[in-house]
Amino acid sequence: DLVTSSLPATQEFSTSKILSGSSSPTTSKHSSAAISTALLHTTTKSTTEAPTTMHHNTTNSTTEAPTTMHHNTTNSTTEAPTTTHSNATTAPTPPPTTPPVPNPTVGNYSVKSDNVTVCLLAKMGLQFSFKMSENSSFQTLNFDPSANVTEVSGTCGSGGNDSSLLLKSDEITVHFVFTNVSQKFRLHALTLSVNLENGNVFNASNNNLSLWEASVGSSYMCRKEQSYNITDKLTLNTFQLQVQPFAVQNNKFNTAHECSMDDTSLLIPIIVGAALAGLIVIVMIAYVIGRRRTYVGYQTL
Repeated sequence: DLVTSSLPATQEFSTSKILSGSSSPTTSKHSSAAISTALLHTTTKSTTEAPTTMHHNTTNSTTEAPTTMHHNTTNSTTEAPTTTHSNATTAPTPPPTTPPVPNPTVGNYSVKSDNVTVCLLAKMGLQFSFKMSENSSFQTLNFDPSANVTEVSGTCGSGGNDSSLLLKSDEITVHFVFTNVSQKFRLHALTLSVNLENGNVFNASNNNLSLWEASVGSSYMCRKEQSYNITDKLTLNTFQLQVQPFAVQNNKFNTAHECSMDDTSLLIPIIVGAALAGLIVIVMIAYVIGRRRTYVGYQTL
């Protein structure tokens, strides 16, 4: 009985040992599985987090750089046109200017006593400035001397009679009257009539002039532009003027009496001579004063 009863215990012990021995592989397998699971989890975690972190950094850097560059480009592009447009808007506009009237064409006119002998010669460019009323502005017109436009007529003066020159075109009619007093002639009357495009007519005259005076038998000449106030509403401008209303010989101008503006050939030498004479006088006075001071000094010694 003792032997029989101990066998089960031994068997039980073996069984337990076997069981305990069999449990060891189970534990090892379980531990290996746990370790593999832990390693897999760790690897998976690190692998997952690394791309996530790199992707986040890459996304941030890529997104911020284009945003900053686009913002700068937009600002610079927007500000430049705005500044240019502001300058163009505030720039002042120059006022319109009226072009000046060109100089008139110089015409040659003559009056004949018997349709053969010339008794009056005139050469001049004529320009008239006039205004219709006190409050209106001046208008300027040139006289056209073309033969197909202008009619020339007049009277020859002799024996104390006056000479006259009448010039007429479709737009302008002007009448010059010359008188001879004590063998001196002068322009003493002028009448002007202008037909305007709007149908109005401008008229002005002055019978108390004293212009272009010279000796009978000679001519009066003024090559430079001259301006004469005929009335308060009419101004006459002449260019390359030369007239001889009396005693014309051989259908040509006689010796000309030049106006004061043209007579500069003698004026300039006179001015230069006077300046040199004054300089010589000053030098002589300074020399005499210097000599006197030197002489008084020698007397004192």
